[in-house]
Amino acid sequence: MSDQPEKVVKSDAEWQSMLSPEEYAVTRQAGTERPFTGVYWDEERPGTYLCKCCDAPLFDAQTKFDAGCGWPSFYAPLESEALINREDHTLGMRRIEVLCARCDAHLGHVFPDGPAPTGLRYCMNSVSLTLAPEEG
Repeated sequence: MSDQPEKVVKSDAEWQSMLSPEEYAVTRQAGTERPFTGVYWDEERPGTYLCKCCDAPLFDAQTKFDAGCGWPSFYAPLESEALINREDHTLGMRRIEVLCARCDAHLGHVFPDGPAPTGLRYCMNSVSLTLAPEEG
């Protein structure tokens, strides 16, 4: 038996009915929210960041850092298996797109300019995430 959660598959109409227009444009059509506009770019509460589309746990707030870029940035995912990385050549650049492994939602991009211990910067869109605050 696999440790991978069951894949979440919905029709385009189902995604559109459950997401706001901006959430849909970013998560299902690989859009990007404007920098410094998302609800989490400067969020400091402890907790777990979940995929907006399927609630898969993606990032621990302890790995979040201020990259100065205007988007929530993390140096590591909770589990590498939670994410899919794929080459993205849009906008005439070579970038690595980050998707939710459970539902294929577009989350953002990962760059090799983050802090130790990974040296990575997972630059995510706030509208792709939901913060489940730590209780206590």
